[in-house]
Order: sequence, then structure tokens, then C-alpha cells
Amino acid sequence: MDKKVYTKKSREELKKVLTQVQFEVTQENGTEKSFENEFWNNKESGIYVDINSGEPLFTSLDKFDSGCGWPSFTKPLDDQNVSENKDTTHGMQRTEVRSKYGDSHLGHIFNDGPLNTGGLRYCINSAALKFIPVKKLEAEGYGEYIELFNKGDVQC
Repeated sequence: MDKKVYTKKSREELKKVLTQVQFEVTQENGTEKSFENEFWNNKESGIYVDINSGEPLFTSLDKFDSGCGWPSFTKPLDDQNVSENKDTTHGMQRTEVRSKYGDSHLGHIFNDGPLNTGGLRYCINSAALKFIPVKKLEAEGYGEYIELFNKGDVQC
């Protein structure tokens, strides 16, 4: 199977295809409102991909309710698709998470996640994500991830 190629669209193209909030979050390092975003409380099984490039980032299998009002994950789906950067904005020392190929600002990593899964919390903006439900993985070109969901109680 050929390796998929994920690329970043131009700034001008992104302004045409993203909402204002999606553009501000992914291209200008913004943050959407907590508890007022699309996926903070999503319980459906599937994967989350970069809204810009489509690269697979997180899975519902690693999502948990952190109480922060943003989608939280214990780990990325594929470490190869995320990068981490030091972020000292707003007088804080944090680790920013970006998509590797789309170069979208996703959110931040914190050390207050579940200890039994490594203690990390990837706090991610919904506006940076597109959700692909399990039943649409094949049709959307992400069929290689279906097997992840066949291991548990999730039926495809």
C-alpha cells in the first residue's frame, strides 16, 4: 500500500475552506471556547484528523473526559503526525501540539492525564479536527484504522 501524502493548503485556500474559528485556531494559534465546541463531549467511535491536511491524529479509543471542556486524549494515533513545540505565550510554559504535515495548531500537552495511560493529556481544539466515524472510515480513505475498533466492543 502506498504511503499517503498529507500537505498543507495555502493560507488563501484555507481562508476559503475553513470557518473563521477553524482558521484562527489552526493558523493563528487560537483557542476556541471550552464547552462550546463540536467534539468536547463526542462519545462516538472513530478517528480525528487534521481539518487542514486530513492526517490522522487521535482516536476515540484514547479520548477521555478531563472536565476541561475540550477534547482530551491520552496519546496521538500516530506520533509521526504530530510535533511538539515549546510555547511561552501568555506568560506560561507549555508544550504546543501541531500536526506535522498540515502544520495546524492543535492545542497543548499537559501532565495531568490518567496515570494508568502515561499521565499525559492532549488538550485539543475541536476546530482543528474533523471526526471520521468508524462506519465511514473505509469510505473516507482511512480503512486501515478499522482494525483498531474491531479489538474491543465497538462494532464496525
